[in-house]
Amino acid sequence: MLEAYLNILVIFLMILVGYILSWKQWFDNHIADVFSKIVLNLALPLNMFLNMTQKFSKEEFLSLFKGLVLPATSIIVTFGISWLYAKITRVPDTRKGTFQTMFTAANTIFMGLPVTVAVFGEKAIPYALLYYMCNTTFFFTLGLMLMASDHPERKFQHQSVNLLVLLKKLFSPALMGFIIGLLWLLLELPLFKPMIDFSRHLGNLTTPLSLFVIGIIVYQTGVRHLKIDKDVFGVLLGRYVISPLVVYGLSFIFPVPSLMLKVFIIQSAMPVQNSIPILARGYQVDEKFATSGLIFSVLSYLFVIIIYLFLLIGLP
Repeated sequence: MLEAYLNILVIFLMILVGYILSWKQWFDNHIADVFSKIVLNLALPLNMFLNMTQKFSKEEFLSLFKGLVLPATSIIVTFGISWLYAKITRVPDTRKGTFQTMFTAANTIFMGLPVTVAVFGEKAIPYALLYYMCNTTFFFTLGLMLMASDHPERKFQHQSVNLLVLLKKLFSPALMGFIIGLLWLLLELPLFKPMIDFSRHLGNLTTPLSLFVIGIIVYQTGVRHLKIDKDVFGVLLGRYVISPLVVYGLSFIFPVPSLMLKVFIIQSAMPVQNSIPILARGYQVDEKFATSGLIFSVLSYLFVIIIYLFLLIGLP
């Protein structure tokens, strides 16, 4: 357990490096945008492609693909709980959609993938990608529409949804890297060494640049200007208590192998999606609430993960 926690501590130290270099004015919002574009459009898709084609065989993938049922169902149930929680605690209409999205959707790539590898090793990557597929589908469909509905002058029921834009966001480069890698695997196409080396070198940029971006966001926002109110507390409750409990509870209905279950629990108990504040700004909704949810979920995760490491070690 100590080794796993030290690996996670390295992740937070890299976030700290991003924060310090922002303080020294090496990094700014423009650099964060550049790093995000490199990760989302180049490094991460190649990382996904390489993981799909290198980590397991066609037969192994077909056998574990059934595991999609558990994370997909857990996200639907968690979203239902978020709707009920928002209604009971009277979350304002101007932040209700953002609240439900943060409550339900985990940061499965920028934080989830590095932490999963640090705790379980690269053998857990295929399971992390299964959760990623379900999480991304929710976030870029219902999640974005819910956030857009928070605008005080926008009526959600009259809003026109651009299907092409929605599909473009859903089939992001990262997801396309996963899909192409999947097809490559299923068709059993050959991989050449230069192709593997090229993908590996660029794919290795995913983790450091992703963590630098989080460090930049924390610095640019300023922790002192943020506070935990009842709605931010509700987001933390959803991320770190309700979402993983739903996964664990559903595992009795949809049983999966032990390692897969542990990965799903870790992935479901990740901080808020790091793109939430950027999207909140774009939709002209409650950006301060979105940023508070992100930053407090990231800062508290260093302590939350200790609890989950103890709990997961006790699972068979």
